[in-house]
Amino acid sequence: MSVFRPGKGRVQLSEAQIAARIRELGEQIKLDYAGLEPHLVCVLNGAFIFMADLVRAIDMPVSMDFLAVSSYGNAQKTSGEVELLKDLRIPIAGRQVIIVEDIVDTGITIAYLLRMLEARQPASLKIAALLSKPLRRKVEVPIHYLGFEIEDAFVYGYGLDRSQFDRNLPFITSQG
Repeated sequence: MSVFRPGKGRVQLSEAQIAARIRELGEQIKLDYAGLEPHLVCVLNGAFIFMADLVRAIDMPVSMDFLAVSSYGNAQKTSGEVELLKDLRIPIAGRQVIIVEDIVDTGITIAYLLRMLEARQPASLKIAALLSKPLRRKVEVPIHYLGFEIEDAFVYGYGLDRSQFDRNLPFITSQG
């Protein structure tokens, strides 16, 4: 059983840093979508905490839906193959869509989602990601709303898991 033990890792991003940056992202989205009603699509499971905080930081009408994909399973490195586990329930044709992702690593998962969702003809399609690891990128993808760029390290907390545990940490840490 994997259990977080204080002192085993080092805090990469504190709860206060994350909250401040999400408020900034919410303000930017509100400005960019003034007069519109953005539809946010949360990529489960990792982005659920980020999504909850982000929608509360966007002071305007928004709608949301959820999808789930897998390219990791319980591993710490991507397999390179993306599997759709849960599809959207709400049609996105003609809508202003923002994909909300926890981390853009290789870019393979986001590239897959962009292709899949662009085929459904949204009016616009943008990406909001809490974290980005540009050194790991295999496929370049646009990130329109980025929380933080981080080093190439295995991180967990704030929705990101360590073998399905530690998503509930209020900060982001790395194995150390």
